[in-house]
Amino acid sequence: MKPLLKVAGLNAWYGESHVLHGVDMTVGEGEMVTLLGRNGVGKTTTLRAIMGIVRERKGEISFAGEDLMRVPLHRVARRGLGYVPEERGIFSTLSVYENLVLPPALAKGGMTIDEIFELFPNLHERRNSTGTKLSGGEQQMLAIARILRTGVRMMLLDEPTEGLAPVIVQRIGEVLKKLKERGMTVLLVEQNFRFASKVADRFYLMDHGRVAGEFPVSELSGRMEMLHDVLGV
Repeated sequence: MKPLLKVAGLNAWYGESHVLHGVDMTVGEGEMVTLLGRNGVGKTTTLRAIMGIVRERKGEISFAGEDLMRVPLHRVARRGLGYVPEERGIFSTLSVYENLVLPPALAKGGMTIDEIFELFPNLHERRNSTGTKLSGGEQQMLAIARILRTGVRMMLLDEPTEGLAPVIVQRIGEVLKKLKERGMTVLLVEQNFRFASKVADRFYLMDHGRVAGEFPVSELSGRMEMLHDVLGV
């Protein structure tokens, strides 16, 4: 499978704090790949460095064959990369519908509002509600839905299940499976490997700012000792 995203030797810093130490990974077109690791090992920083939000970085990042290290931050999304941060970034004073239509369409192939409401029926029910009146699960679904309308080729999704009720976690898993069926490429950051095992094609394990291992979902059962060492589960 030809890589859509390729990261090689990625280092990143917050001030004088060296956070990433030579991260290497690839994500193929249509793949769903999960970064697993405990808090503080560099998973979110990896996503932020790929998007260019973390500017103090060295290494190689290419997307669809283009060198992203040379692309200004405000133009990265227009290359077809969508980012759903852990904090979701919902506009609290805007309605669900207004949040959905605010981002511009970047390319053809994005989902229509009707398709989004079919995928997220609860958002249709709350379409006139402001962001402050949504539950955590509804905010997470809105954050994902907002990206889908833009026509991006790949989504970077940071901790989508964090702090959510099991029934909402299950619903997000169903949504990710449907997006995979549509051919969406996803790089998912997760601590919950049981959730990730139901949606991911491959895993990268991160520890202390480095990739500590990589394997396909078919090898998950044989990698439990490694998971225990890296995740403490």
